[in-house]
Amino acid sequence: MNGAAALPLVAVFGIITVLLVRSRDVKAWEAVMIALFGLYIGQTPAIYTINSLVTWCLSGFTHT
Repeated sequence: MNGAAALPLVAVFGIITVLLVRSRDVKAWEAVMIALFGLYIGQTPAIYTINSLVTWCLSGFTHT
């Protein structure tokens, strides 16, 4: 994954995280969003597997 592909995901996950922290109410799916944000920011070796899973899930929503 290159920086150009990761930047929009990091921005979206960052905005979601900021909004969740401000509301002071974090649910399970929100915690997953925060964890994904951390993984994309950190660029850990697990990001390749996680990115494939996220891409697969998102492609299911956009499949025509």
